[in-house]
Amino acid sequence: MSAETSGAITGAQSLISSLEAVGVDTIFGIPGGAILPAYDPLMDSSIRHILVRHEQGAGHAAQGFASATGRVGVCMATSGPGATNLVTPIADAHMDSVPMVAVTGQVGASSIGTDAFQEADIRGITMPITKHNYLVTDPADIPRTIAEAFHLASTGRPGPVLVDVAKSALQSMTTFTWPTELHLPGYRPVTKPHAKQIREATRLILEAKRPVLYVGGGTIRARAHRELAELAALTGIPVVTTLMARGAFPDGHPQHLGMPGMHGTVAAVAGLQRSDLIISLGARFDDRVTGQLESFAPGALVIHADIDPAEIGKNRHADVPIVGDVREVLLDLIVALKAEEAAGRTGDYEAWVGFLTGVKNKYPLGYDLPPSGLSPQYVIERLGKIAGEQTIFTSGVGQHQMWAAQFINYTQPNTWLNSGGLGTMGYAVPAAMGAKVGMPDRTVWAIDGDGCFQMTNQELATCAINNIPIKVAVINNESLGMVRQWQSLFYNERYSNTDLHSKRIPDFVKLADAYGCVGLACESPDDVDATIEKAMEIDDVPVVVDFRVHRDAMVWPMVAAGASNDDIKYARDLAPDFEENDL
Repeated sequence: MSAETSGAITGAQSLISSLEAVGVDTIFGIPGGAILPAYDPLMDSSIRHILVRHEQGAGHAAQGFASATGRVGVCMATSGPGATNLVTPIADAHMDSVPMVAVTGQVGASSIGTDAFQEADIRGITMPITKHNYLVTDPADIPRTIAEAFHLASTGRPGPVLVDVAKSALQSMTTFTWPTELHLPGYRPVTKPHAKQIREATRLILEAKRPVLYVGGGTIRARAHRELAELAALTGIPVVTTLMARGAFPDGHPQHLGMPGMHGTVAAVAGLQRSDLIISLGARFDDRVTGQLESFAPGALVIHADIDPAEIGKNRHADVPIVGDVREVLLDLIVALKAEEAAGRTGDYEAWVGFLTGVKNKYPLGYDLPPSGLSPQYVIERLGKIAGEQTIFTSGVGQHQMWAAQFINYTQPNTWLNSGGLGTMGYAVPAAMGAKVGMPDRTVWAIDGDGCFQMTNQELATCAINNIPIKVAVINNESLGMVRQWQSLFYNERYSNTDLHSKRIPDFVKLADAYGCVGLACESPDDVDATIEKAMEIDDVPVVVDFRVHRDAMVWPMVAAGASNDDIKYARDLAPDFEENDL
């Protein structure tokens, strides 16, 4: 069934009308030859188009918009190099389950396959990194394709969908026919969990002595933080939140052990390692969490709840697999556990909670202040406290990312946006731009390293011109810090190509000024609070703060890549001391 709503229009007009019909109000993009026909009707549209300075910026901005708002982010580029510049953000969105639609122009249908000017098989290139993708050569297919793309991107396990439209389809005449229902054979995401699996999970939860709620980014995508809080309160089970799930459960809550994994807290790592039951909620047993897979949580049974059945059992066998939306799973578990409680059956985790509380108190997150200079951890800790819990933080990838995950207290979902799976340097600034566009009333800080910042800082021009007043904290150690840390620990301090030799090249304060932003600098701990407060007071233009920190700071705790989580170090050559008989 479909509804015809217009007479003859161009395919380009149909594309813009279709985007309006699915509720798009913002597109990040750059025009070019193949997509140019679509940019003409875009001028007359209600959609706000933000002209970025690089297509990668458009893609990450769409990600930031989507992650901050929960809505589908949209980016647009032309054929060939325009489209290939979107590959990194598309791959990033795929890894982190971000709902995004990328619309690209393609050469005319008769030229496809001829190596025409600015031709690239973007559909083939992105096949492994999209949830689905389309090549449209018939303008009559445009409305249905757009409707399907947005449905696919936003339902089930969210992800990126690419719509590649031939220029000939954009220029041809067609009628705008909006579908009233979608036919997607084979695509029926299971959201409601099976009752038998819920019963079995409930039984294991009540029988367990050392359970842990292992909370992944799917909990945030499912908007399930309230249900998670209810389950945690009902059971008293300790909680860990992965890098992608920071904010799903409040950091200050006594049941929260922190972030697990390579740079997780000792308590979170110990909790998983010593558990007898892991209740995985929208997590995927990523290598950065498990460490050496064979030695991960050797005594634990696993309840694995995920909307994507391909994730269940992929890395770790699931004793109770539950396919379903995390929120629905939590609701059903709560009902089942309340019924058991009414019948007098509850779990006994008192000794376990006491053990983990002791570990948490004995090995809190911390850092050493340098004898001179500025500590990056101190800067980030103060930024979190001064900016407040309503602030949205984005980050690049590296040491600053881990410190921002560790030393800022997150109490709400969608306030911590980062590139978790792909680890994309350059994510922070454009993602902050997208988040600020989507949530204009919230303060948005991009925490970036000096290496990451130089990959996408041209989007400061986009922010300045389009009145998008983000704030950027550059944690400037004149190094590729995380790689340098590995060289310090594993390569005998042979610093091959990690020293940026910047000597203020570029001068980030001058660079900010050149881009129409306010530039500030800070190199003394005595000035940190005043500098952050000054940046917070500026709301009409973007602000860049160059925090000139000492370069030898390291991220701790740490589990070396490929090592067992049992080999966690909380500082260099210092291992925590906790034995099984502590339980």
